[in-house]
Amino acid sequence: MESIEFIREWMTAHPTTASVITYLLWVIVVVGLVQFLRRLLRKKLPDTDTRYRTQKGIEVLGYVFIILLTVSYFTGNIKDFALAIGLLTAGITITLQELILSIAGSVYIFLVKVYKPGDRIEINGIKGDVIDIDSIYTTMMEIGEWVSSDNYSGRIVKLSNAFVFKGPVFNYSRDFPFIWDEIDLPIRYGSDLELAKEIIIRIASEQLSDYVENSIAEWKTVVDKYYIEDAQVQPTLALTMTDNWVRFNLRYIVDYKKRRMTKHLLNSLIGQEIAKTNGKVELASATIEVIRVPKLDINTPTKTEL
Repeated sequence: MESIEFIREWMTAHPTTASVITYLLWVIVVVGLVQFLRRLLRKKLPDTDTRYRTQKGIEVLGYVFIILLTVSYFTGNIKDFALAIGLLTAGITITLQELILSIAGSVYIFLVKVYKPGDRIEINGIKGDVIDIDSIYTTMMEIGEWVSSDNYSGRIVKLSNAFVFKGPVFNYSRDFPFIWDEIDLPIRYGSDLELAKEIIIRIASEQLSDYVENSIAEWKTVVDKYYIEDAQVQPTLALTMTDNWVRFNLRYIVDYKKRRMTKHLLNSLIGQEIAKTNGKVELASATIEVIRVPKLDINTPTKTEL
């Protein structure tokens, strides 16, 4: 009882210090409660997506409560919230411009659904899979750089959410989780072009049938949602006559995460089928073919001949 009375007298004698200490204690309580709820939900919720969204929601609510608590303590009245925020914003807009823009970017990402964890995006020249979005940063597992094709480089990249306002955001999986890819096959002149077309289209149709079937419904949703014309999702082939060979351009649709493996499979199977044609279809290459060597007389005349 004496210690409680002492604390009460001390707080009465030092109201400003007591108010700051009380405020800090409340902040610690809020932060502790947020962390406790996050750990509890991590154990109770089995679904990864639900667990992630719930934890982020609790984190945002904690931030909002701390802001309201700060305003109420340092303005004396919660009704002064708008005025306090206005004065605070006017004072720190220049010094904390990037931070404010990042927080605004996180709100924009959440409301407009620019991207979400699990999406593959390219932003500010960096491509990768989104693995986390917080109030300031987007965290990505990087793809490419020194690694060829769509493979992870192993680097984890943090990008400010402010970048959503500064340039285009390329989303590989939003609305339509498929992309178009192409393969160029050089076929030698004199080959059976009709047989070559039949081989390429047949293999592409067989190997890509699942992608084509699944993409039809997805593309219909895109056409209904956006002002965009319908597109061909079946494999298509276009021929171009060049100086050296006939270029067969195969265009096809594929899952955005399986582009490299699908291209490898198509090249391998098409090459095997061409080899079985016994020369009816031949792949061309940029080589020099010597068809005749002229005879050269290198005999030198003798003295008697002179």
